[in-house]
Amino acid sequence: MKTVYIGSSAFSLRVLRAVADQLRPELVLTRAPAARGRGRHVASTPVALGARELGFEVIEPARLGDAGDRIAALAPELIVLCAYGGMVREPLLSSFEILNVHPSLLPRWRGAAPVERAIMAGDDATGVSLMRLVAELDAGPVCLARALAIAPDDDYGTLAARLADLAGDLLLEALAGPRRYVAQDSEGITYAEKLTAADRELDPSRPAVELERIVRALHPHVGARLPGGLGVLSARASDLPAAPGELVAADDRLLYGATPGALELLVVQPPGRRAMDAAAYLRGHAL
Repeated sequence: MKTVYIGSSAFSLRVLRAVADQLRPELVLTRAPAARGRGRHVASTPVALGARELGFEVIEPARLGDAGDRIAALAPELIVLCAYGGMVREPLLSSFEILNVHPSLLPRWRGAAPVERAIMAGDDATGVSLMRLVAELDAGPVCLARALAIAPDDDYGTLAARLADLAGDLLLEALAGPRRYVAQDSEGITYAEKLTAADRELDPSRPAVELERIVRALHPHVGARLPGGLGVLSARASDLPAAPGELVAADDRLLYGATPGALELLVVQPPGRRAMDAAAYLRGHAL
């Protein structure tokens, strides 16, 4: 089967690696090089770098539509799209079968940040859906979906890795065919809005259990932080006393007051410095 793969993120690359031998895309498309990371150095996407290592031809158009003629010339039987980070428009949208890999159980968590929002919401499970792409956001019919439990200690990194592996399994099944698409349920639609700077800040007016979920949902790729800028890489909810918004030491523990409860900060990162455990932070900072 002649295929094209479209994706950008580390998640998308892990999925591509899982199916590379069977999918063997004629072409891999990804977003153009851009400023990335803390140093804001211009770099190619993880998919661009990894796909070239796998021996696939890669192009990095400024807009996906700029590659329309190239895709049309290849006449792929199937296009697989996974975490590309951009819009797919006509005429590409209706000219080919585009199978979108989405890490949630649709229609729950349509949108840009389904893994993070599932953890933040305290969901017990999520999953992967393989959906035919349509104009409406993540609303197309689904050919395969499978659930995956969210462990109490899962963060984005651990959960996304398992979801990518599951997505690879489902893609192999879908490639074998036949692909039968079923419309999504009109009930239970939720949207995973794009993450913003406000999502990173740990608001002390919220319960400690919610703040702990935010820390896990944003680790290790985004990172949560206190209003003063202290990064929080690992934390757990605690019943120890601390006034909302107060950062206090309790023996060798570092607590941040919430409403109710407190967040015990296990690993923190002061601005511009390395990550450290709470005991190391307390040795260098008088509270």
